Amino acid sequence: MVAMLGTALPASAANWPQYRGPGARGVDESQELPTQWDTATGTNIRWQTLLPGLAHASPIVWGDRVYIATAAKAGTAELKVGLYGDITPVEEKEVHQWRLLALDKTSGKILWNTVGHEGVPRAKRHPKASPCNSTPATDGNRIVALFGSEGLFCFDTAGKLVWQKDLGPMDSGFYLVPSAQWGFGSSPIIAEGKVIVQCDVLTNSFLAAFELADGKEVWRTARTDVPTWGTPTVVETPGRKQIAVNGWHYSGGYDLATGQNLWHLEGGGDIPVPTPVFAHGLIYLTSAHGRYAPMRAVRPEAAGDIMPDDPGQTNSAIVWAHAKRGNYMQTPIVVGALLFGCTDAGAVTCFDAATGTVKYSQRLNAGGQGFTASPVSDGRHVYFTSEQGVVFVLPAADQYSLAGTNELHETCLATPAIADGTLFFRTREKLIAVGAPGSGPH
Repeated sequence: MVAMLGTALPASAANWPQYRGPGARGVDESQELPTQWDTATGTNIRWQTLLPGLAHASPIVWGDRVYIATAAKAGTAELKVGLYGDITPVEEKEVHQWRLLALDKTSGKILWNTVGHEGVPRAKRHPKASPCNSTPATDGNRIVALFGSEGLFCFDTAGKLVWQKDLGPMDSGFYLVPSAQWGFGSSPIIAEGKVIVQCDVLTNSFLAAFELADGKEVWRTARTDVPTWGTPTVVETPGRKQIAVNGWHYSGGYDLATGQNLWHLEGGGDIPVPTPVFAHGLIYLTSAHGRYAPMRAVRPEAAGDIMPDDPGQTNSAIVWAHAKRGNYMQTPIVVGALLFGCTDAGAVTCFDAATGTVKYSQRLNAGGQGFTASPVSDGRHVYFTSEQGVVFVLPAADQYSLAGTNELHETCLATPAIADGTLFFRTREKLIAVGAPGSGPH
C-alpha cells in the first residue's frame, strides 16, 4: 500500500459521496457530459485503469479522489449476466481480500490499495452478483465500506483502517428458497456524523446508525421484512429528518435521530432492490417481482400505516401510484419535472414527477440485454447502462429519442458516478473515465 495524506474538501457538485451521489438522486447538472465516446480510439476517454477482483460496488468521488471497493481472489471469478431465472447461488471457497482503493481523479493512477478483510466469504452469492456489491460512502474525512457478511469498515483518506464492526451474517437469500443466497447489496450512507445501514436479511433484520468517528452504535431498530437490496435515503423537510427505506412488508420512514418508525407501507414487488428517491417534495418508491411492480409517490409528512387496498391506489399520503409500471433492479431518476424508470429488460417509462402521468414508455433497442445499473444524468441527458456494457443516452425530455449509443466493451452492473464533467464507469475489469476535452474542474 502506498500511503497518501488527504485533506477533507467542502461538499460541492464536484463530489459524489455515496451510491448515486448526493441523496441518491443520480444527477449532477454542473457540466454537460458527452453523448458519444469510443474506448478503442480514446475519443472522450480521459483514462482507463485496471481494477483487481470482482465487484459491483459503484465508484464515489470526493475532491481529487475516486474511491472504489472490490473483492479479489486468485484466478478469475465466475460471472453470469443477462436475463435468466437461475437462482442457484455461487459458493466460493477461496480466500478473498476485500479492498478499498483510492485513485487520482485526473489521471486514474491508483494512490493506495488497502486490504480491509481477508478470508473465505461467509455467504454465497447470486451468479450475477459479486462478493462486494455495496458502494462505499464518504464525508471527505472518512470512507466507510460495507462488505456484507464480512462487516462494516471505516478508513481514513490515507487508506488506514480506523475501525471495523462485525454486523453478523448477511443472509440475503430468496425468502421462498432460503438456500438461494444472493449476496448483500445495500450500501451505507453518511448523515450528521452517523453511518446509516439497512440490513434486511432472512433473520434479525435491522436499520442502524453508528458514529462515523469510532463506530459506536447510536441506535438500532428491528425490521420485519424479507431480504431487500435497496440503500436508505435521508429525506429532510421542515421539522422532520427521516430515513426512507424500501421494502415489501415494510417500506417506510424512520426518524434520523432516534430510529423510530414514522410511517410504513406494505405491498408491491416481493424482491425490493431500488433505493428511495426524494424530489419535488415527494418520496418515490418502486419495486417489482411477483404480482405487482408499483411506482409510487409518497408525502414525506406521512404518518402511521399508509397502506392502501392495493398498490395502484392513492390516499392522503400517496399522491400517485401505478401498480405495474415499476422497476425491479434499477433506482429511478428525477430530472427536472420528469421521472424516468427502467426495467431489467430495458423498458424506459417517463412520468410527470408531480402527477404520475405517463409521458412515454419505450423499450431500448437492447437485443435481449439485461439492465442492473441505475441511470444517472447531467440534467440534459439520461444515461442507461446495460449489463453488456452498452450505454444508451436519452434526452431528458418528455418525448422519446436516442442521443447516443456507446460501447464500454465489458460487462457493467455498477451504477456510474459523475464529477467535474466526467462519467466514471466501473466495468468487469476497469474503471473508465469519460469526459469531453475542455471539461473538468472550473
